[in-house]
Amino acid sequence: MSKEKPSIPKGTRDFGPAVVVKRNYIFGVIKRTFEKFGYLPLETPAMEQLSVLTGKYGDEGDQLIFKILNSGDFLAKTKPEDVEQGAKHLTRKISEKALRYDLTVPFARFVVMNRNEINFPFKRYQIQPVWRADRPQKGRYREFYQCDADVVGTNSLLCEAEIVQMIDEVLTSLELKDFTIKINHRGVLAGIAEAIGEKGREGDICVAIDKLDKIGQEGVRKELLERGIAEEAVNKLEPLYNLSGSNEEKLEQLQSLLGNTAEGQRGLNDLRDVWQYLSQLGSGALSTQNPSGQPRLMLDVTLARGLSYYTGCIFEVKVNNVSMGSISGGGRYDNLTGMFGMPGVSGVGFSFGVDRIYDVLEELGLFPGSSQVGTKVLMVQFDKESELYSLPLLQKLRDAGIASELYPEAAKLKKQMSYADQKNIPFVLLIGSEEIKSGKLQLRDMKTGEQHALHIDEIIAQLNS
Repeated sequence: MSKEKPSIPKGTRDFGPAVVVKRNYIFGVIKRTFEKFGYLPLETPAMEQLSVLTGKYGDEGDQLIFKILNSGDFLAKTKPEDVEQGAKHLTRKISEKALRYDLTVPFARFVVMNRNEINFPFKRYQIQPVWRADRPQKGRYREFYQCDADVVGTNSLLCEAEIVQMIDEVLTSLELKDFTIKINHRGVLAGIAEAIGEKGREGDICVAIDKLDKIGQEGVRKELLERGIAEEAVNKLEPLYNLSGSNEEKLEQLQSLLGNTAEGQRGLNDLRDVWQYLSQLGSGALSTQNPSGQPRLMLDVTLARGLSYYTGCIFEVKVNNVSMGSISGGGRYDNLTGMFGMPGVSGVGFSFGVDRIYDVLEELGLFPGSSQVGTKVLMVQFDKESELYSLPLLQKLRDAGIASELYPEAAKLKKQMSYADQKNIPFVLLIGSEEIKSGKLQLRDMKTGEQHALHIDEIIAQLNS
């Protein structure tokens, strides 16, 4: 029997201990912030009924759902004509379940199934893996974590303000200093399109304007015309390129540009309310400036993500001093549960891109030393006597909350010290016959090489200081 070379499916990854510790550091900061704002944890099954997922992501998304074959003889109920009718028809015969594609649809399903038990407004956060049968490439995986937070059952713009606060607090807690929280409103985008006589064309307009920094005003003008936007409408857009001043001043400039468009005015009023809430809350997103001198929260009228489902405020977050896409985004939606026959439930939510945040912190060297350490002290043993003497001390260290381990055999000192080095263990306790007699143990700082003879209580006090 030939030995099979071990491998994992393309588009998936193993995470070694050093990486998991760093990822857990990020998750810990995010969870603490979510819970501080009243969000509760939710988990849903890795698999859902295939019927729950299909039809929610468009034809392209449906193709990327990982289907699970029915248990046992999954072909038992099929006939040759089922194959002839094509993949879609055959799939319904051989697969009733699938791996979840995102966290949003399972959340909507949960809300509908539990609507009589849920206390609205319902705040939840969810940090779990999702699966997509995508073509693997750099930065795109078939299995990855999503980290979502949503509040449903309220139209209050206080929720949008608190999302800005949470984003700002998480990134600040992760020691990031140069990031921008971009905000816009679906109504402003609709109002711009209507005001220039191109109602419903906000998608095409914003895709072009978003390239202003790269291709310049003339390049944007050319692209808009190529997309079929009338020349007169393109001319009316010119004031957008010159919006300047504070966020409040930009809102005033938009006021005249949007005229009497109902959607546009709704968007401006909502944004003003968000600013007022943040001002009353004393939000750091308003008061703190990036190194460039710009405020962390910035109105960006070209921000146009999620046009097919967002109905109110839209968010996107970028770190400015690294070459990376957005690390967070979200927005207000009016019909999350409508797909399951429960219309009219408004909500707002956002997600963090944990993999991208990890890459940013790694690139900027922002992971704290403590996030890279599991064991804090390794006890080195030389023989059976030192092993038995060390065991009560090992328990005493652990009872004091100090992550500790005893090397499991009396190996050469060099081997034990190398073990501590490779695991990034910052302290080593050496216990030989002299230490047993005196009761003073040798504590070595692996970073500085300094070594001191101390009683166990002194060691505990020093390691816990």
